[in-house]
Amino acid sequence: MPKRRKKDYFCTVVSEDVKIALKVKPSLSRKPIYELFVQCDQLECQYVDRNQFPCPLRLDLFAEEIEKREERRRDRELESS
Repeated sequence: MPKRRKKDYFCTVVSEDVKIALKVKPSLSRKPIYELFVQCDQLECQYVDRNQFPCPLRLDLFAEEIEKREERRRDRELESS
């Protein structure tokens, strides 16, 4: 598994630079659901793990990484077919 990249990002909620990373929310269902979200290093922030307004974090900040993950997933599916 490739190392997850962290990015510097200026957060308007806390008015400072933070580190952000693309994460997968854990699923408790029988059929695993892999839901992506963006997490910052400000654990005391009330919006941590919730990319909802007014939190400025969005998945499109990691669009390139998400596309690469999708390509790898499709390649694995083709190889196993």
